[in-house]
Amino acid sequence: MGRVVILGVFVADTAYRADRQPKMGETILGRSFALGPGGKGSNQAVAAARAGAEVHMVTRLGRDPFADMALATWAAAGVTPAVTQVDDGYTGAAYIFIDAATGDNAIIVCPGVAMDLSVADIEARADLIGGAAVFVTQLEQPIAAARRALEVARAGGARTVLNPAPAAPLPDGLLALCDFVTPNESEAEALTGLPVRNVDEALAAAQALRAAGAGAAIITLGAQGALYHDAAQTVHLLAFDAGPVVETTGAGDAFNGGFAAALAGGMDPVAAARFGCATAGISVTRPGTAPSMPSRAEIEALVAGAS
Repeated sequence: MGRVVILGVFVADTAYRADRQPKMGETILGRSFALGPGGKGSNQAVAAARAGAEVHMVTRLGRDPFADMALATWAAAGVTPAVTQVDDGYTGAAYIFIDAATGDNAIIVCPGVAMDLSVADIEARADLIGGAAVFVTQLEQPIAAARRALEVARAGGARTVLNPAPAAPLPDGLLALCDFVTPNESEAEALTGLPVRNVDEALAAAQALRAAGAGAAIITLGAQGALYHDAAQTVHLLAFDAGPVVETTGAGDAFNGGFAAALAGGMDPVAAARFGCATAGISVTRPGTAPSMPSRAEIEALVAGAS
């Protein structure tokens, strides 16, 4: 199993489950509240580690109870922190609204000191990033840091994965540094300007992402699974049914973490994407983000049962 290095953000998730979101100026009663670990990069690191990979997490934290939560979460999952802790600033937090009827969510993220991640932070971790088998990043931290990390990883021979979430305009040439780009439907639409409501439309968006420089595009489609497209093949991967959906918040992170772990373990990209779909399929049957990530044994059992 090769090393997975993830550059990203940790935030403490404050999750509110209610029948609907309040209107401006309105107060409503919720059904439940939960506090737990989150942040796309951190969630993906936990998912990859629980899926069996050697994982290192590159980020910035404050010195506060949320930082303590981050370090404890990673220790429990087997993630090695490559972290700069600072006294001036706060560890990030996120507001998560969860629809009590459907499990769908809406999120506001405040990354805190992770927004200070810089090119200098990447240079300080260049040996770690350059020695990765698989490198993963997202768009919750500054794009300049993500770009430099992709350059360092590519120079070192890593397979590079960009999860373009939350969606944001990408600078010219960034996708050319990415062996894989993994948006969901709304992110793919934001990046390409093309609607993504079904598999055929996902293919058109994937083709546009490849034309912009990505080696392969994997568009995650929720209950419709995922669409994998590279220069040689296009494969529609069906979603896995692991039980009733409880919460979808961590599904994309579960997919990316599972995918990275499978790639690092030597699976071909299509098989790795299927492994990622199974990881996501289990995660949505559980509440929370990082706490919902399944073990490798659970993922392998689901994949084997569907074969």
